[in-house]
Amino acid sequence: MADTLFHKIIRREIPADIVYEDEHQIAFRDIAPQAPVHVLFVPKVDIATLNDVQASQAEVIGRLHVAAANYAKQQGFADDGYRVVMNCNGHGGQTVFQVHLHLLAGAPLGRFGTPR
Repeated sequence: MADTLFHKIIRREIPADIVYEDEHQIAFRDIAPQAPVHVLFVPKVDIATLNDVQASQAEVIGRLHVAAANYAKQQGFADDGYRVVMNCNGHGGQTVFQVHLHLLAGAPLGRFGTPR
């Protein structure tokens, strides 16, 4: 497994506020939240970017979405709405090179603006 911040969290080498975990993935609160609820869902299989996902790994990405939707329902904000985002590479805003899904919720979220 690579040695990103997220891999260290998966291996319990650094602390995180973990809100969900199963044999395939882990989810924890973002340390710099962009919304009242900002949780990261990270697969336990090493995939650097969305560009690196193979067709045989489609289920890995699907599990992230299902877990995020289930978390939204369990926490009671699914009906109000939420956003899920996956950034890819530098121009896409990815700063940790392990595929992960951002779940943002807890307040009305604005529309996406123009590129920087």
